[in-house]
Amino acid sequence: MITDESRCPCGLGEPYGACCGRFHRGAATAPTAELLMRSRFSAFAVGDTGYLTKTWHPKTRPAELDLDPGQRWTFLEILGKTGGGLLEKEGTVEFRAHYRQDRRADSMHENSHFVRVDGQWSYVAPVS
Repeated sequence: MITDESRCPCGLGEPYGACCGRFHRGAATAPTAELLMRSRFSAFAVGDTGYLTKTWHPKTRPAELDLDPGQRWTFLEILGKTGGGLLEKEGTVEFRAHYRQDRRADSMHENSHFVRVDGQWSYVAPVS
């Protein structure tokens, strides 16, 4: 179980409550595409489907989001990014997300597209 004092799953080394937890609680919004990516990874790690849905672009958001209870997200590697800064309107973040599924280690690799909607970053979809 992750508490506000636990190390944040996003990999920045900060306590969860001061890092991605503040985004999950709605106390702040991610100022860059990379921080949104990190906070979404942390939301997968803590099972926060509400945050994942809220930060998913309305045009690509699934009607329902069910997380696999047998999957445990363990760490995130940011491999690269383009745009997505404080004053930009879109960007990409390439990452590798590591997880354990039924005691086996695995990972997923994606280059994600993000856009700013009404001043807030949203995940759109993988870059094709």
